[in-house]
Amino acid sequence: MNEDSALIAHWKLDGDCRDHAGVSHGENHGVAFSPDGARFDGRGAHILVPSNRPLDFGSDDFSISVHVHTDEILDDIPGDILSKYDPDTRKGVNFGLANNAGVTAAQANYRHLHFGIDSGHSGEWIDCGRPGNNLRVYSLCVFEGDLYAGTFETGADESGGVYRYDGDTGWIDCGHPDTCNTMASLCVFNGTLYAGSSRYKAGGSALPESENQNPGGNMFRYEGGTGWTPIGHMEGADSCAGMAVYRGSLYAIPLYSQGVFRYDGGDVWSHCGTPGRRMMSLGVFNGHLYGAGNEGESAGGVFRYDGGTGWAHAGGQEGVNQVYSFAAHNGRLHVGTWPEGKVFRDDGIDPWMCVGRLGEEMEVMAMAVYNGKLYAGTLPLGQVYRYDGGDTWTLTGQLDTTPDVRYRRVWSMAVYRGKLFGGTLPSGRVYAMEAGANVSHDHELAPGWRHLVAVRRNNRLLLYVDGEQVSASSTFNASKFDLSNDKPLKIGAGGVDTFNGRLRDLRLYRRALTAEEIANS
Repeated sequence: MNEDSALIAHWKLDGDCRDHAGVSHGENHGVAFSPDGARFDGRGAHILVPSNRPLDFGSDDFSISVHVHTDEILDDIPGDILSKYDPDTRKGVNFGLANNAGVTAAQANYRHLHFGIDSGHSGEWIDCGRPGNNLRVYSLCVFEGDLYAGTFETGADESGGVYRYDGDTGWIDCGHPDTCNTMASLCVFNGTLYAGSSRYKAGGSALPESENQNPGGNMFRYEGGTGWTPIGHMEGADSCAGMAVYRGSLYAIPLYSQGVFRYDGGDVWSHCGTPGRRMMSLGVFNGHLYGAGNEGESAGGVFRYDGGTGWAHAGGQEGVNQVYSFAAHNGRLHVGTWPEGKVFRDDGIDPWMCVGRLGEEMEVMAMAVYNGKLYAGTLPLGQVYRYDGGDTWTLTGQLDTTPDVRYRRVWSMAVYRGKLFGGTLPSGRVYAMEAGANVSHDHELAPGWRHLVAVRRNNRLLLYVDGEQVSASSTFNASKFDLSNDKPLKIGAGGVDTFNGRLRDLRLYRRALTAEEIANS
């Protein structure tokens, strides 16, 4: 790219964190430099640039250009590339990569690029329809530019299915791979969509038991259309609770029995031990695979995989006997729990730190970070709350208002087309909300070096990968988006986690770069 007067900062990151275009020099916090870029370890290393006038994006157009390297095999979340964001006012910029494992049953996003701006705008939840005849949207997962849902369908002649969102309120049937009542877990692994089936016991949600009592616990690989290939079974299991990718392998857990299983190809699932109780979800963070303890009185807690068949206790949560979900926020691992609807944060001590109760709710299920803020779904009212720091949670809406039922759940979440989606029980509907203005690239970012450019051009946000435009946001009212804040600019850090990979040649422009400029850079 040609240098011009609109270049407001240029960090080469080839030996230091100096700004070669002005005065926005960075403060190094553990980043290792080399001629091939700056190495961010994903464990806290980042660069802090004090706030100054050139870095105040205000209401102007701007562009972020950076070369990013991620490894093919990950044992951590890729994390944030850049942020200049005030979480109190919700004003600023967030730019990074999303890996949302542990959103209860699903790994909802994997290596997905997200770029968002906000000026304190709270969107409304919009009804996106009901997949099939389901009572529970058990999983949401983004795969190759589409959003998929796995469902619980309760009738004697019905079975759980997988559906693809049509972009409005319709859902396209992608098949019913098993004869049981639920397709519970969805996960993308090695560029392919995988699913695990379950015999869901609806009494756990205070609903009549399903007439379909066929066992599940079977695993499937998606072949497109309505085609699925069986790839084996978790020994001794009749239901799948969740899946996640860790260190280049696919892991899965059963719902009503103990054990963790690794997919070794063909139809082989190898037993990887048990922490002595069943688990509800799997998370990946800072080099470890984690499991959420969920079995009976005083049997909660979080457990860490130590390889082979070994599992170690990684901390408890006071007053908790069921842990449901994982989310990384501000560089710390968080979990959602029962019976008091609280979220806990791992600060490296046992027990974990409680960061508040969500209203008067009893259970916290799906959690995801979206445009710099942590969101969580609840039971019994089927609500979604936004975490606003300390122990403060702000209600954003009630998604399920089904009358005359005991429990309503927001069980599943995913970030797709720049919006946060949530799936419910018992209405079986999916809802979406946009906070601020956002754009996402809903395909896996390939490993290795990639040139990424994020652009605000008047009333749209644009994303480019290796010179090609890959996505654009919906239009928004540009006059309502003043991003001014006095917070530092963070390189390799933000609302999710510190970056895990390498960065080089980071440039900020106070104008929207053209497609031709980006393609020729």
